[in-house]
Amino acid sequence: MSRGLDNVDRGILYHLQRDARNTTTQEIAETVGTSASTVRNRIEALENDEIIKGYHPEIDYEAANLPLRVQFVCTAPPVERAEYVDQVLDVQGVIDVREMLVGRQNIYIEAVGTSTQDITRITDVLHEMDLTVESAEMMRKRYRQPFDYFYFSDEIIEETQER
Repeated sequence: MSRGLDNVDRGILYHLQRDARNTTTQEIAETVGTSASTVRNRIEALENDEIIKGYHPEIDYEAANLPLRVQFVCTAPPVERAEYVDQVLDVQGVIDVREMLVGRQNIYIEAVGTSTQDITRITDVLHEMDLTVESAEMMRKRYRQPFDYFYFSDEIIEETQER
């Protein structure tokens, strides 16, 4: 379901992206200029509207004894992309699949493993699926940040509190 987001919703989303596990509704409420109960109600509405689709742990795969992290860039026939995505998600070691809208390189796959044998096995499975592997790159580290559209500036807080 698609719906417009107001400043309170955007502020909540920003804070949840930054650190959902360690941020309280009271802390969010103080930042967005509303009550903690309003924040809880808004989070529930955002979940019900499937704007918030889940809360996922950030895993250090190297610390979990999966030191090899590879991104495969593949090509699949455009009309069959979604079918390939479902199959790829079933491959042991695959942790993320991105289906691209247009272009030749239309499936990005992130996989982890303990050894080159794991990566070779994944590569072989991708070839057996008739995916064309355009490139495979070892990933050193992935960096993420909250989408700044949801950033809640002091100016917006003042506007919200004046209402």
